[in-house]
Amino acid sequence: MNTPARVVIATRESPLALWQAEHVRDLLAGRLPDTRVELLGMTTRGDQILDRTLSKVGGKGLFVKELEVALLERRAQLAVHSLKDVPMELAPEFTLAAVMKREDPRDCLVSNRFASLEDLPAGARVGTSSLRRELMLRARFPSLLIEAVRGNVNTRLAKLDRGDFDALVMAAAGLKRLGLASRIRQIIPTAVSLPAPGQGALGIEVLSDDRATAELLAPLDDAATRAATAAERGVSRGLGGSCQVPLAAYAEVDGDRLRLRALVGNAATGEYVETEASGALAEADDLASRAVAHLKERGALRLLGMA
Repeated sequence: MNTPARVVIATRESPLALWQAEHVRDLLAGRLPDTRVELLGMTTRGDQILDRTLSKVGGKGLFVKELEVALLERRAQLAVHSLKDVPMELAPEFTLAAVMKREDPRDCLVSNRFASLEDLPAGARVGTSSLRRELMLRARFPSLLIEAVRGNVNTRLAKLDRGDFDALVMAAAGLKRLGLASRIRQIIPTAVSLPAPGQGALGIEVLSDDRATAELLAPLDDAATRAATAAERGVSRGLGGSCQVPLAAYAEVDGDRLRLRALVGNAATGEYVETEASGALAEADDLASRAVAHLKERGALRLLGMA
């Protein structure tokens, strides 16, 4: 393998995105001591539009497009993403060269006054940026007032601290990666809030024809996380594949086996259908197909307004 003199990582400039890119930079620098590994920070459309929910302005792909342009223009060799932000269908020019070992995939409650979702009184204002979490909250805790909140992790925490919300529901992984685990009041069990496809995992995107960079990244790929998130993303792909779909999918690895749970519903009413499938680690795509078929049989398309 030829070692390049320089590798450039495209990244968003939010604190969490920079942490993720710096984490990959440090891993590569440790493996490639003679290579200069640099960051190319960028502000994406998803970072700029903060007055509307993602589901209304084009979805989480808005966090990815500018980074992909940097790859196409050869200003960077790789882009680091939160895997849950990566579109379920990549253009043929791009591929995920590595899916890194997962952090905590669960949601969590952040509040200055309440220790758990169960402690929140009727009418408490709960902020979330996700239709999936909105669905979960309406289904499990219908007396709560669910409101949209946008911005990076620190921006959302600042809104909580100034009293705009009684609590936030967020991804535990982001808080832990930023050294903010002390803000977590409750790790929400997956039985209460099933995670989003890919939540807690990092995906590293490269050009499909850039085999040299893909080879450099191969040691960072975690086979178990790749299989689990492939099953999760397959469910999302089969049901529309965007943040406009209130959908959860989470696959747990046990040796060479996968247990996939998925649900989809109507965020406005809290109505949902769910399913579960198990199989070999190598059967991720088949598990996803089975889960999608079962969800459709149970009325998923009606709940999504597609029937």
